[in-house]
Amino acid sequence: MAFDTLPPEWTIRQSGFDRDRANVYETLFTIGNGRLAARGSHEERHRGDVPGSYVAGVYDGHDSIVIDLVNAPDWLDTAVVVAGTRLDVDGCEVVSHERALDISTGVLWRSTVFADAEGRRTQVDTVRTASMRDRDVAVLRVDVTPLNHSEDVQLVTGIDGDRYNMEALPVYPKGRTFTTEERWAKWARSRHLETQSTAVADDDVLALTTRTRGAGDVLAFAAALSVSPAPARAETVRAADGIRGPVAVPAAEGETVRRDKVVAVRTSRDVDAVAGEDLADRAVAAARAAREAGVDALMADSAAEWAELWAASDAEIVGDERLTQAVRFGIYHLLITANPDDPTVNIGAKSMSGEGYRGHVFWDTECVMLPFYLLTNPAMARALLGYRYHTLPGARRNAIMYGKTGARYAWEAAATGDEECPTTTPDGSERFWTREEEVHVTADVAYGIFRYVEATQDLDFLYGEAAEILFDTSRFWTSFVETDDDGSVHMRSVMGPDEFHSHVDDNAFTNFLVQWHLRYAADVYDEMAREAPEKLARVVEALGLDAGAPAQWRDVADRIVQGVASENGVIEQFAGYFDREDVPVTEWDENNMPKYPEGYHHHNMEGTQLLKQPDVLELMLMFPEEFSHEEKLANFDYYEPRTLHKSSLSPSVHAKIGITVGDRTRALEYFTRSALVDLANNQGNTAEGMHIASAAGTWSTLTGGFGGLTVDHGVLVFSPWIPPEWEAVRYTLTWRGLTLRVHADHEATTIEAEGADGEELTATVNGRQVTLRAGEKVEVPAGA
Repeated sequence: MAFDTLPPEWTIRQSGFDRDRANVYETLFTIGNGRLAARGSHEERHRGDVPGSYVAGVYDGHDSIVIDLVNAPDWLDTAVVVAGTRLDVDGCEVVSHERALDISTGVLWRSTVFADAEGRRTQVDTVRTASMRDRDVAVLRVDVTPLNHSEDVQLVTGIDGDRYNMEALPVYPKGRTFTTEERWAKWARSRHLETQSTAVADDDVLALTTRTRGAGDVLAFAAALSVSPAPARAETVRAADGIRGPVAVPAAEGETVRRDKVVAVRTSRDVDAVAGEDLADRAVAAARAAREAGVDALMADSAAEWAELWAASDAEIVGDERLTQAVRFGIYHLLITANPDDPTVNIGAKSMSGEGYRGHVFWDTECVMLPFYLLTNPAMARALLGYRYHTLPGARRNAIMYGKTGARYAWEAAATGDEECPTTTPDGSERFWTREEEVHVTADVAYGIFRYVEATQDLDFLYGEAAEILFDTSRFWTSFVETDDDGSVHMRSVMGPDEFHSHVDDNAFTNFLVQWHLRYAADVYDEMAREAPEKLARVVEALGLDAGAPAQWRDVADRIVQGVASENGVIEQFAGYFDREDVPVTEWDENNMPKYPEGYHHHNMEGTQLLKQPDVLELMLMFPEEFSHEEKLANFDYYEPRTLHKSSLSPSVHAKIGITVGDRTRALEYFTRSALVDLANNQGNTAEGMHIASAAGTWSTLTGGFGGLTVDHGVLVFSPWIPPEWEAVRYTLTWRGLTLRVHADHEATTIEAEGADGEELTATVNGRQVTLRAGEKVEVPAGA
């Protein structure tokens, strides 16, 4: 197979079948293009697998506790039968099993040799990808080769619409465990799809149209098939929720039977959907046209798009192949989960690689993932922020639900922006307060807008959609805060990113962000009054905004209570935090991650100072210019030993702050934890989907920590630190129209600028102010 020659730093490999890790590999081997995604399950399925096919933005809540990202029809559905035996890992001996994900082109390769009870050996090779050139299209190629026999090959492939989502886990006695084959079968399940029709064209094109039962979204999948050599028998089999095209092909020993499958998808919620169009007809036409081009050409076209994406986003650690592979693996997953062409969708906490968090959108997008996109692919960043404008009506409904004015973004959002966060754990045993109390997400959206505009100077966006968001969310804050008799303004019964502590007052992270948000909105209002009065008038009219609103925002901001610092400079995470019990961490697991102290778990930490993740350090990372080196060091030293890192976002935060304050030994350790969170499954739940925000945090740590990139009041600053174990760090970023290729080693930092003639910007490199001009290269010695 072609994957034998793939370079290791661009490849994720599996050798041998391990049922206990099968679900983890399903997540790792997810393919996608920002519109479509499919988990890396075996085409023929097996006991205990969790296949998943997803279409961005297709959510439903028909019979589920809260809305789900729908597990869509399975277009990979395939079975191979030889001499009456179905070839799969459950019914055959697995002689060999190799898979490899080429992250440079988004192609998943597989080669498996099965032996049946009679000793007949058959090799099954597959290739799959989702096209980056045409995001409606995906391909699957199946090659079947008899190795020591000449039996006919029966190959069945089609579209399976009989799909479901995991719903809830029954409560079992403490300590009860299940085998890999049993555990997912214990879950209650939701059925979101109702098949509308199946169809077959004369030229071997299958189609299935289905509809989400609650939301009413229509999805049409079409599969254009081809086979060689010519089959002895071919037919079409329709079922209530599926359609398949079995073929039987005579095959001599060593002869390969090939079945190519080109799939196209259309939905009623597509941004270019036309009212009343026949979605199945359009999907069939697209699949047929793609088949005409051929699988090899489709893959080559997609690879060309991938080459452009990597040219804009690649990052490398020279001298550490393992960590370079991990960083690129994270970038790969970030690239397959964002779609620059659709401003109505966003990124779930597990991307589209699994059902964890039900595909819901969190604060992670703006605070953790957006920096990657705005510095490598601004069009993707713009689309992600477009989702927040698209869901602004839902945010307004959330505010009304809580008796407030303006717009309040949901802690967990889906298609509409309405609050979708569940109130309990999946087994119903513990209460969640995040939907009521993690209000900081509204200010996080404003932060994302600020950073995007800072990097792109996109004033059309700022003076239009962004202004409407900023002004209406500021109106929410003025209705949410509480004012004491002395005039001080407070945020009561809230929760910061550290979800071990609920019902707290004056959380330092939340209060700072809200104060900043209100001032930023007022500044944008004033800027528009000077620079774009007509656009301001349109926004003011649309919102019915009072002329005195900006003054009110500034007044409230000035009176918001901020976190109190101890005598050694430690900012109290929330009012009364220092009075809580200081429980020490004394044990670490095999991944060197802190263990819960004896008697403690996620839901009984309220009375302690132990943290899930550190609010104050996250705040310092988001606004590095607002805190002194001494403040960062004092807070890192205090909060680091009290953090259990039960959020995958936590290690990257500690790594970046550690580099900043000079604690570099722990910084490299935390970076490694973050980079390997899914490849090593060090959180223990990769089977449920990628920790996609951790992938972005890893990239940010490499570029903004070791690579030294920060932004100081709109000016790029490069102050790299390269660990002795590494030779150099390389990365690429885009800033205000210039593409910058950075190479930092122990001797110097070199930056090559690309862009239109005459474009330039001022930056600080290793303490020296330089001008970066398109077509020129600047080198500044380390320690200059």
